[in-house]
Amino acid sequence: MNIRIEKIDTHEGVAVKVLLNSGTMGIFMDKRTAAKYGFRLQKLKRPIIVRNVDGTNNSEEAITHQVEANVYYKGHVERMRIDICDLGKIEVILGIIREQLYFYPGTA
Repeated sequence: MNIRIEKIDTHEGVAVKVLLNSGTMGIFMDKRTAAKYGFRLQKLKRPIIVRNVDGTNNSEEAITHQVEANVYYKGHVERMRIDICDLGKIEVILGIIREQLYFYPGTA
């Protein structure tokens, strides 16, 4: 499925393919997607270590950057900080908590 993400600095919107994931808390964008669409990266003060389900550190690098963007879904918009990481072939992962979308309860 696709959602629209709008850059804060230019207000340019892009449609990205999103994976809804009930096991994820947050929203993540692939680093290649961020570069492809020219999102302005913001360096984190401290890196976020990514852990696997079993508690071990993920073999990929830590999350060191975020982007701030407006995220549009089902007629709702919310400004969010999106963690940048290596997602492989996936452009964006949108986490779901308690069967509701992370940023807009009641839309799932």
